[in-house]
Amino acid sequence: MPNPQFDVQTFVKGILTGRIIGMFATGQGILRQNDNVTPDGFQEVFATNLFGHFLLFRELESLMCRDGKTSQLIWTSSSNAQRSAFSLEDIQHQKGTHPYSSSKYASDLLSLALNKYYNHQGLFSSVTCPGFVMTNLTYRVFPSLPAFFWTLLLPFFWLIRMFTNTFTLTPYNGAESLFWLFKQRPESLDPYSKYHSLTSGLGHRYTEAWKMDIDLTTSEALYEKLLQLESEVKMKQHDQKNMKFT
Repeated sequence: MPNPQFDVQTFVKGILTGRIIGMFATGQGILRQNDNVTPDGFQEVFATNLFGHFLLFRELESLMCRDGKTSQLIWTSSSNAQRSAFSLEDIQHQKGTHPYSSSKYASDLLSLALNKYYNHQGLFSSVTCPGFVMTNLTYRVFPSLPAFFWTLLLPFFWLIRMFTNTFTLTPYNGAESLFWLFKQRPESLDPYSKYHSLTSGLGHRYTEAWKMDIDLTTSEALYEKLLQLESEVKMKQHDQKNMKFT
């Protein structure tokens, strides 16, 4: 999430319309980002959160899809993943201001497509959300403020947790759904659900499955676009290698 910026206008609008708790629970609309471009010409958030992991999976595919073996692939997504931020015509989110939300929604879509194409080979894909976790990424939202400012806000966050269960706050709590998934039979999991790390108002950790706003047609279309990008990357690498020996 490069250069996160707090959207004051959206925040005030959320207060006036009574949507502020929901906005805090998902982060929807509160943060905007100015994306960068990698040396390879890709949008940085897209390459970091989605495409790089997709390429890694493709390289490991033969190890993860073996006869008689079951493999589990888990994507760290976010409750901030919103259909409204994603477009099949702009999967890298070059034209928008919410690349993080777009990339996480794309992760949700990709996980569904992988289940369709790889379940019969013993590979099962799932999606998790750690909730709102306090890390140095959080602190960068207001880079001019000292770190202790966030400590002062903790009582406020604990109060919010009485109204929304997504405020896990600590990395330990945020990892709850990830460890829960490790203990499940991958083939028993719902490919249309995101497994959320949640906490009660008193801080009790638990995992809950929430249906994702995704469809198979869009997920298949994204998968095909990613395969095409992969092909272009490998072609470019092949050409660069040949140039070194000419």
